[in-house]
Amino acid sequence: MQSVWSKSSVLPKFQSLKEDIKTDVLIIGGGIAGILTAFALKQAGVDYTLVEAQTICSGITKNTTAKITSQHGLIYNKITKTYGKEKAKMYLDANENALLKYMHLCESIDCDFEKRDAYVYSLNSRKKIEDEVSALNDIGFAARFVNNTSLPFSVAAAVKFENQAQFNPLKFLSKIAAGLNIYEHTRVIELIGLKARTETASITAKKIIVATHFPFINKHGCFFMKMYQHRSYVIALSNTENIDAMYLDEATKGMSFRSYGKLLLLGGGDHRTGKKGGKWQELLDFTANNYENAKKEYQWATQDCMTLDGISYIGLYSKNTPDLYVATGFNKWGMTTSLAAAEILCDMVQGKENPYSLVFNPERTILHSQLALNALSNTASYLTPTTKRCPHMGCALTFNTQEQSWDCSCHGSRFTKDGKLIDNPATGNLK
Repeated sequence: MQSVWSKSSVLPKFQSLKEDIKTDVLIIGGGIAGILTAFALKQAGVDYTLVEAQTICSGITKNTTAKITSQHGLIYNKITKTYGKEKAKMYLDANENALLKYMHLCESIDCDFEKRDAYVYSLNSRKKIEDEVSALNDIGFAARFVNNTSLPFSVAAAVKFENQAQFNPLKFLSKIAAGLNIYEHTRVIELIGLKARTETASITAKKIIVATHFPFINKHGCFFMKMYQHRSYVIALSNTENIDAMYLDEATKGMSFRSYGKLLLLGGGDHRTGKKGGKWQELLDFTANNYENAKKEYQWATQDCMTLDGISYIGLYSKNTPDLYVATGFNKWGMTTSLAAAEILCDMVQGKENPYSLVFNPERTILHSQLALNALSNTASYLTPTTKRCPHMGCALTFNTQEQSWDCSCHGSRFTKDGKLIDNPATGNLK
């Protein structure tokens, strides 16, 4: 099960760490967030080292749908209601600046970069779209309300963002990562203060950035309470009608559309990791009903960290860890937000103020309804009698028959049928 990106890209290789080293900034995690942060630090002239437990982009990054956009569902009306217009504007500007940075970088990188308009549509609610357009217009963004799309079904309404983009993320990162100070096959197994211990060496740092998708340190930050993980599925279809933009249903279990060359990338089948969902079958059923001549060329799945309020956690890991930082909880928008995170963290480790850091502060309030839902789900998992328990925090594992994996509904760790770790926050195999 490989994504279209994995099939069409070749990434650089890096050696593993064999001896003790010192560095000003240690980045743990070699996905897009870690690599872009390393790139930003190198450009700023900051001494850094990045370590990756396996190979770069071997986790979630390779399975994205690769939309570069500041349109993250119907997020702006939600932020305005929860935190006010100023924070909504901060969020917009952080992601719009990341979009512009991508446009600049991709001018010199062959990564199938294309400008595309982006739409969030609703099948049954004009009001949701009207409220989102109003919130965006109030903070100075020229979002458009539309009724018609190129989708093979009618919608109640949609909000349109012009001049967004899409690309091949692995082609892009293969160029960005080349020449960076990276060690692969170097798993951090323990942090003691600002010293990271791997299986073969130790790294002493002045600052540490955790960019491991789901943070693996439970002692600080309470990310195991503030996040859960969500799986979604993608199929790449040939012989379909052209999709001229990027589309997303505003509904939690809605569908996603974008093109890549002559392929249509169709996403959906979503569910909380460890729970039941439509998975690929839901996409295949939709294809049969709407694209009768289509042929499936690729299929893959991905996993996203979901926060309590829909905003990523970027900044200090906790108020008690002044030199430990984190970038996590991208809520399915890791392409754009990873670059925003890289810019924010690059400033923070240098002691500089960043104009967008406040909206992403990991220490903001946790008093949201999702916190109670997470607690209920976790309690039910703890009380479930089973012989398979997740080594992360002891939650019950359920078997995912379509993907042949053991999945944790509490925090999203996944393991092969034989017990080998696939996805964190667990740090080791099943016993």
